[in-house]
Amino acid sequence: MAKAAGVSAMTVSHVINDHPHVKSETRERVLRAIAELDYRVNVAARNLRTGRTGLIGLAVPEVDRPYYGQLAAEIIAEAAKRDLKVAIEQTGASREGELAALALSRNRLYDGLILSTVGLGPADTDLLKVEYPMVILGERIFDGPVDHVAMPNVEGARAATAHLIERGCRRVALIDGLQNGEVDVSSLRCDGYRKALDEAGIPYDPELVAPIEQLTMEHGAVAARRLADSGVAFDGVFCVTDTVAIGALRGLADSGLRVPQDVKVIGFDNISESSYTVPSLSSIDPDHSLMAGTAVGFLVGRIAEKGKKKQVAREFISRFSLVARQSTGG
Repeated sequence: MAKAAGVSAMTVSHVINDHPHVKSETRERVLRAIAELDYRVNVAARNLRTGRTGLIGLAVPEVDRPYYGQLAAEIIAEAAKRDLKVAIEQTGASREGELAALALSRNRLYDGLILSTVGLGPADTDLLKVEYPMVILGERIFDGPVDHVAMPNVEGARAATAHLIERGCRRVALIDGLQNGEVDVSSLRCDGYRKALDEAGIPYDPELVAPIEQLTMEHGAVAARRLADSGVAFDGVFCVTDTVAIGALRGLADSGLRVPQDVKVIGFDNISESSYTVPSLSSIDPDHSLMAGTAVGFLVGRIAEKGKKKQVAREFISRFSLVARQSTGG
């Protein structure tokens, strides 16, 4: 293993045990070698006659974001129905962190892994060909070798934008993440936004799109203030997530714009906090319970068939509903 990665055995040990003082490029080289050589320390199989621990892993980008906290709670609840415990890992919303979850989960006491991806892309599909049970949550991996549970991004974003148009908006702004040409949440929700404009006969105006580097409240607030200060007229805002939308509500208030009287705002995710903002936030609800139940169900099925002939990978796109609240005049 050390020879394949071009490092010392001690460095390999540090990576396997998640030692913090390892250079990023060295860590990724070791993780790639682990994946390619299918290296594992199968503690469960060694110590338990059944090879089962009753523990599954959940790797999410950031545990302190409202959406991922809610997602984790839903998955824990669904796992509990099946007498399973959940260990949560944080990947830091990075490709390196997701590679670590992929490579090292086999060495921990997990029966399987649910991985929420934002960093890995289509070019990394081969890295998903793992021997242990796994389910992907996220938008970037399509036609991959493992089961995939995704949100209704395009249709949900189309419905959100159409809702603003139905409420009288004709200059709908979009606060979205940066797009790099790959399929991800931001690109898919932008597609839905543009579809709704096309269907309403409203021309797409790039001046109404405010890209942000991180999908946080802070960046949402900055983007909303930037829109307000730009002099570009707008009467509605679709935010790519509720977290961004909550920030946007603050930014619009700072700029002296009233919601929903001057500008109507809608988000996506329907996180719990959306009911308690002032005004309360309209949102797209992607049915978190259904997504969590499906992901856990898929994983339990894969755990049960471990050692048998693997079935064709499944892809599930959740349903959604639009929750109209005060921010759109609901």
